[in-house]
Amino acid sequence: MQSLTFRRPSDLHVHFRDSEVLEAVVPFTARAFCTATVMPNLVPPVRTAREAAAYRDRINAAVPNGVRFEPRMTCYLTDQSDPQDLSEGHKAGIFTAAKLYPAHATTNSGHGVTSIDKIQRVLETMQDRGIPLLIHGEVTRHDVDIFDREKIFIDEILIPTLQRYPRLRVVLEHITTKEGADVASSFGNRLGATITPQHLLFNRNALFDGGLRPHMYCLPVLKREVHREALRKAATSGLPNYFLGTDSAPHFQHLKEADCGCAGVFSAPVAVEAYLQVFDEENALDKFENFASVFGPQFYGFEPSSTLVTYVKKPRQVPASVQVANVGSLKSLFANDEVAWSLAG
Repeated sequence: MQSLTFRRPSDLHVHFRDSEVLEAVVPFTARAFCTATVMPNLVPPVRTAREAAAYRDRINAAVPNGVRFEPRMTCYLTDQSDPQDLSEGHKAGIFTAAKLYPAHATTNSGHGVTSIDKIQRVLETMQDRGIPLLIHGEVTRHDVDIFDREKIFIDEILIPTLQRYPRLRVVLEHITTKEGADVASSFGNRLGATITPQHLLFNRNALFDGGLRPHMYCLPVLKREVHREALRKAATSGLPNYFLGTDSAPHFQHLKEADCGCAGVFSAPVAVEAYLQVFDEENALDKFENFASVFGPQFYGFEPSSTLVTYVKKPRQVPASVQVANVGSLKSLFANDEVAWSLAG
């Protein structure tokens, strides 16, 4: 197949950061996707409806003229989160969902939830109001191997939470393991999972290919090949529990390549092309539209885009870096390399 036409996709997990970085990265997502679920882990985090509305305004101001794009805001949950503010923010159309970061699990998660028991009232409210809970699914105990953190989280926290709140709708974000893929389809339509391009394309060997590769470091980290294969099978299965979420996470190049480098893969400039490569390799391009454009909106309860886009099998060179004003540079996935697919026109 040399071209593919499908409804404009939705990115159900993206990081825009703020200020100059936001202005530099929003256009990549806005041009490729009709909408995106925006993560709230800023400094300070987006914890109230008022903060989310202001952040949404800053995002909209960075969308290029003539481009139709809708940011969907999330509430950063803490031990002190106010269920009433969350509920009212959702009712007002400000909050699409709430995000659970276990404290210190990933970038800017120091204010995250220290114990699921601390947010019982919030989860009860979310269950009653139909507000989706988005989860970074890793435990953070030092006695747990970093490659096992997702599996332990599923066993110790995710499954008991789904059982305790039988009407709560949950997205297990950026799954990285066979266990994550298996559990995502085991609770019917109340549990979904996003999958990133890097976890479909690479296993953990990519972190050490000829030396330490800091731009392949993300959280959760890349896993063994058996897990990558399970994710590819899930993404191309045609089951509605799996949908696109890039987890595109920009960090300045000098901070990625530092003594203690930041976690995150900046994939926004090539995200659709990266997913298309995977589906092409799996002979599953007929399943791509549902994964990229339909199943995510279906889970969240909004209509998929009616606008069609066409990608063609035509190599495109990816720039070595993206400049951010006079502040620094960002290195994207496939930087200084080629992608096999390109947007037509």
